[in-house]
Amino acid sequence: MTKIEPLGAEREPLGAVRERVLAALRQEIIAGRLRPGDRLVERELAERFGVSRVPVREAIRALVAEGFVHFETPRRTVVRRLTPTDVAELFELREALEVYAAGLAAARATPRDLAELADLLERAATATRADDAEAITDINTRFHDRILAMAGNSLLISVMEPVDGRLRWLTRQNEEWPQLLTEHHELYESIASGDPERARVHALAHVQANYRSTVRHLFGETEAPRA
Repeated sequence: MTKIEPLGAEREPLGAVRERVLAALRQEIIAGRLRPGDRLVERELAERFGVSRVPVREAIRALVAEGFVHFETPRRTVVRRLTPTDVAELFELREALEVYAAGLAAARATPRDLAELADLLERAATATRADDAEAITDINTRFHDRILAMAGNSLLISVMEPVDGRLRWLTRQNEEWPQLLTEHHELYESIASGDPERARVHALAHVQANYRSTVRHLFGETEAPRA
């Protein structure tokens, strides 16, 4: 597990310390440094972060609410193991919302929007050549976030926000990076065309391909059976 420098709790409000601990733990789970089944022990985490147990406890509760960890027993908290149902439900949500967002983005994209997407694709290509999984995950998340912003629908963004972290976690499971880059280029071209229907078709194909790749990685199957 990566060593994290103390957060300087004496100089920060409790809420700020809690948010920093939460962000650090969430990122460790997404990046795979904390793996499914790993235990989160308040005392150990407080010592590692150089903080009291209170913000650690609050951060763990937030991670439970976000779906990253769960209480196996009242005294034992572990990183969740994603089930086939978890994966299927999250991708059903992606399919409904991201396909819709892509159509809106195609209708509303400005030249500046498209330039920002193109820049992210260039960065993704560099990270893919370097096989930098963490950078790829971060850039690809920003790519999809940018499309959501281009859609210009604040309610759509607010609906996605509660599951954004878990979607990033799933994205990290798909390590077919060159194929993912190709799909993002195709999605970019469809949005840049200004044709909403074309953008929706490519977005749907991308989500479905990502689902199959994730299921292969997690369960060794081509389709996740619903529990």
